[in-house]
Amino acid sequence: MKYTQNAKILQIKETTLVIGVDVASEFNYARAFDYRGIELGRLIKFSNDSIGFAEFTEWLKKLKEKHQKDHAVVGMEPTGHYWLTFAQYLKDHQIKIVLVNPFHVKRSKELDDNNPTKNDRKDPKTIAMLVKDGRYMEPYIPEGIYSEIRNVMDTRWRLVKGLNRVRNQVNRWISIYFPEFSQVFGNWEGKAAMITLKEFPTPARVLELGPESILATWRKEIRSAVGIKRARRLFEAAKATVGIRQGLRAAENELNCLLEEYTVLLRHCEKTMALVEELALQVPGIEEMLKIKGVGLTIAAGFVAEIGDITRFEHPKQVQKLAGLNLKENSSGKHKGKTTISKRGRRRLRAILFQGIMPLVARNQEFRELHWYYTTRPNPLKKKQSLILLCCKLIRIFFALMTKKTKYDPEKMVNDIKRPALQTAA
Repeated sequence: MKYTQNAKILQIKETTLVIGVDVASEFNYARAFDYRGIELGRLIKFSNDSIGFAEFTEWLKKLKEKHQKDHAVVGMEPTGHYWLTFAQYLKDHQIKIVLVNPFHVKRSKELDDNNPTKNDRKDPKTIAMLVKDGRYMEPYIPEGIYSEIRNVMDTRWRLVKGLNRVRNQVNRWISIYFPEFSQVFGNWEGKAAMITLKEFPTPARVLELGPESILATWRKEIRSAVGIKRARRLFEAAKATVGIRQGLRAAENELNCLLEEYTVLLRHCEKTMALVEELALQVPGIEEMLKIKGVGLTIAAGFVAEIGDITRFEHPKQVQKLAGLNLKENSSGKHKGKTTISKRGRRRLRAILFQGIMPLVARNQEFRELHWYYTTRPNPLKKKQSLILLCCKLIRIFFALMTKKTKYDPEKMVNDIKRPALQTAA
């Protein structure tokens, strides 16, 4: 998993055919070069389907025979999703694939002609030159259970995002047309509140029914937890409302659409989480992760979905860098810049770790003690800095549980932290 710049450069030999491909939705463009950057052959345009891929393979085969190259390295930008099918095709045909950073392509495209022009002929050459110089990364395409977990967690991510969007829109609707609603119901997602929003959402509809009819409607589906007092509070709130009174028919239609979308998304979330649980338990080591107090299925499965097969890593610091939690600084001469995390890599992995460390600090005694120590030591960290440090600690724990197949030991986790002040006192 660990590749140095020298190791990457040494992979490009005299017998290597370096190919840069600019991938798009319909047509791709490719150019071929040798290890010194001399172009071989002509630019090829091929469609992003099986016919085009076969044409590319034939073009590649002829170039290798003509220029006596024994293997090829194909570089491309991981922009959008169009590169995935082409990468899978190359992988199936044992052709090496590498990816270049789109930011690097954008910055280095003027090196040859001092011109910011961007076109389908120029980009493949820029990509190939970056590959030639070893400025690339080898992609990881998950397979088997890891591919399944990544796909299902991606689905869950989109569903949760959709749910949050709908929740915000419903809150906005309530604030506009019935602001006093939140004084009667603490949460509009409760059963009685949902019935109210579906049957009589506007103050005018509430006033038409009256407290007794409102209670009777609730009693059809709820036998307890609501009574005449709450119905009267809702009625009084409707009488004193400052909500907008115009366009109510269209407003009710808007709310009905939002509530229907909310119900569908909620059902899909429950179905997706059932599949997440089924798939996650098939991953070695995940049961030990779930035994840590405060670590839930979403955090454990999300971690596995983002990193894939953890055995491809040699050290937990590589996972830390993948999450963008490695440190960076901006210093020069006497100037000592501020040290922060790089925020490069997989942002979802970083988000999952940070979201997961919050309940750990709240519920897990070991993590709570460490957080207290980091924020109260002689050179104290800020609370957020401490949480970031604990995220890195969580990575190391997960790495050990999944690679060494050991059990989680709370005492060992705490004793691993070196405390100079405590050692001196002892």
